[in-house]
Amino acid sequence: MSKLPSKNQFLDLSDYGRPFARFIAQSLKNTSFTPIHVTIGFVISGLIAIACIFHEYYWATAFFLILKSILDAADGELARIKKTPSYTGRYLDSLSDIILNFILLATIWHVTNGKITYTILAFISIQLQGTLYNYYYVILRNKHNGDTTSRVFEDNTPKALPGEKQRTVNILFILYKVCYGIFDKIIYKMDKNAVSSKKLPNWLMTAVSTFGLGFQLLIISIMFVLNLKDFIVPFFIAFSGLIFIFIAIRRYINR
Repeated sequence: MSKLPSKNQFLDLSDYGRPFARFIAQSLKNTSFTPIHVTIGFVISGLIAIACIFHEYYWATAFFLILKSILDAADGELARIKKTPSYTGRYLDSLSDIILNFILLATIWHVTNGKITYTILAFISIQLQGTLYNYYYVILRNKHNGDTTSRVFEDNTPKALPGEKQRTVNILFILYKVCYGIFDKIIYKMDKNAVSSKKLPNWLMTAVSTFGLGFQLLIISIMFVLNLKDFIVPFFIAFSGLIFIFIAIRRYINR
């Protein structure tokens, strides 16, 4: 099941694992496995990938990073198939992503003997890239009656959906705001008028999807396999220059 109506769907370069994710979700449809179980699965896959980096098993690193991306899509697919959307799953997914991203970048810093300041800058860059992509994507989904468990403005604690506890949602929402709030504010400051955009064309969304976490992990995987791990940090710092270009394009086509 897609997050968008068919006429508004675009080629999402970060979502290459969706067919496999749908297969996994369909396989788990009539089992006791929940989306939370799948989220735990992608955390384990991400941690295995990180362990493989220490041992220089770079093909295995690539495999488990890509598997992590597939499972990251499968938890949402399973929630939609079972008709059990939840804010618990949404926030747990996002918190798991940012923690794994931090550990991954810290590991890359360790094995490359890079500078910690550049590593922190690369982490910030990756988060800002992903935030811009999610910002535009959520605007599109809300505008066209797509999946709405993600909100354009995460200002207030949402009301728990059937099957989840309000206390759990409250705690996860606070943690989400601590981890993502600053990135959301920066991107909103940079392009606050995007919310009222009449046009977010498919070609632009496809371009911005290179900022999606799935595509970011694919790039990291390829760079490890090609033994270019020393260039991962500088690449993502430089790649952030496209943030300004994408925002400028979005403003130009909505002038």
